[in-house]
Amino acid sequence: MEDAEAVAAFGYELGLLKRLRRTGWWHAGVRDPESVAEHTMRTAQLAALIAAEEGADPARAAFLALWHDTQETRTGDLPHTASAYLTKPDPRQITADQTARLPGHSREMVRAAVDEYESRQTLEALCAKDADKLEMLLQAIEYRDIGVRRVDGWIDSARKDLKTKTGQRIAEAAMHTSPLAWRHR
Repeated sequence: MEDAEAVAAFGYELGLLKRLRRTGWWHAGVRDPESVAEHTMRTAQLAALIAAEEGADPARAAFLALWHDTQETRTGDLPHTASAYLTKPDPRQITADQTARLPGHSREMVRAAVDEYESRQTLEALCAKDADKLEMLLQAIEYRDIGVRRVDGWIDSARKDLKTKTGQRIAEAAMHTSPLAWRHR
């Protein structure tokens, strides 16, 4: 029963991600930016697509992306501007604290996923990280398309940080593709 209660409690904590907003977008003037959970969903989907094209395991890449921002339940989404004033929290330590009460298999599964993502030593982790950057780029372009004008820094940052050829190609295509192009195909 104690194990089930720990999983339920962690489930409630993960629910915060649906309410936590991606705060950096407020700096650009977005009144109601997407939630961390919304960002995570598209990141996981993109990670699978990038991994499939790169010859990596799509399910593993998506799984790593699924856990990449769960630590924000404890810290909030810290905007880039906070880095000059705060020491970046260690995602592995936060994950260790978050999962301390979970049953052993669940605890180790989550910790291993976060460690792999943060280490960037596997192709799946590189695909997941590229998906995180690509999702930010797509979101910035979508915001720009509806009139938010101060998003170039996010776009440039995302493009600069992409490591996979697939991620780079998708970013380049996104720069010249309407966010509504999918409606006309």
